Amino acid sequence: MLYSFLRVMVNILIYVINGKPHYLHKDRLPKGNYILVGPHRTWFDPIYFALGAWPKRFSFMAKKELFENPVLRLILNHVNAFSVDRQNPGPSAIKTPVNILRKTDLSLVLFPSGTRHSEELKGGAVLIARLAKVPLVPTVYQGPLTFKSLFDRKQVTVAFGEPIYVDSKKRLTDDQQAQLEKDMQSAFDALDYSVDPTFKYVDVSKKS
Repeated sequence: MLYSFLRVMVNILIYVINGKPHYLHKDRLPKGNYILVGPHRTWFDPIYFALGAWPKRFSFMAKKELFENPVLRLILNHVNAFSVDRQNPGPSAIKTPVNILRKTDLSLVLFPSGTRHSEELKGGAVLIARLAKVPLVPTVYQGPLTFKSLFDRKQVTVAFGEPIYVDSKKRLTDDQQAQLEKDMQSAFDALDYSVDPTFKYVDVSKKS
């Protein structure tokens, strides 16, 4: 209930601050559950991902430190977020999202790099998709990278790619894992180019 209420409130806030977002290729979103995967470029891109795929509802993987604030913890719990220890990720980092995808009607927003400050794809997304028997949907965000810059009203665009399916019946080899990660990165690059051929992401935290 709170998830739907917050979606409406956030949607209104976004419209007031930044204007109407552009969501491209929503027709590519599959039926049933899936995992939205993309490069992590700002702290609010998962919000735009989830808003763009509405009426599908999502769960989110969040670092455990965010749950230490009681107010933030309350909000995160009500938007279906679950805690992950990035320094020492245990089996629950895979088991929890797999159970959510298999046993509920919630899909998942997941960033394979794990952080906004890395471009290296990790294997968790592919493994979760294989175990949960759901596709990966490449997704990219282009737009303001800080909350302050949202007020400049530069266009926000989220583009969805064709689903990538992981064969759950076959053993996942290192070569297959590497190929799937390559397929994801190629999809991200193609989506970015389709939105803006001149686009180049710059991590604002590293700008001098």
